[in-house]
Amino acid sequence: MSKKPTFNPDKLVLSKPEILEFCDRVLKKWNKNPTKNSQNILAMTAVKTSILWTDDESLKAIWSEILAWTFELLYENAMAQEGEEWGNVRKKLKNKK
Repeated sequence: MSKKPTFNPDKLVLSKPEILEFCDRVLKKWNKNPTKNSQNILAMTAVKTSILWTDDESLKAIWSEILAWTFELLYENAMAQEGEEWGNVRKKLKNKK
């Protein structure tokens, strides 16, 4: 009997090209208004460059930590919303996609 792999939302399973594709999508969005987003474009370009130069093993370690922190920050941020019920916050997060 084979054991099913355990789901781990903090483990990066995306490939380097998939992460770079995400960066490109964000840059494409921000480039629609480059004056407003100039600092963001510069920062994302730096992130993209660092991804290109980072070996796969380090990339997986770094981005696994980022994913774990993101979930924690989303939760902490949602809980810090005064006057917002958790369900409403979840709807807003889902609609951001």
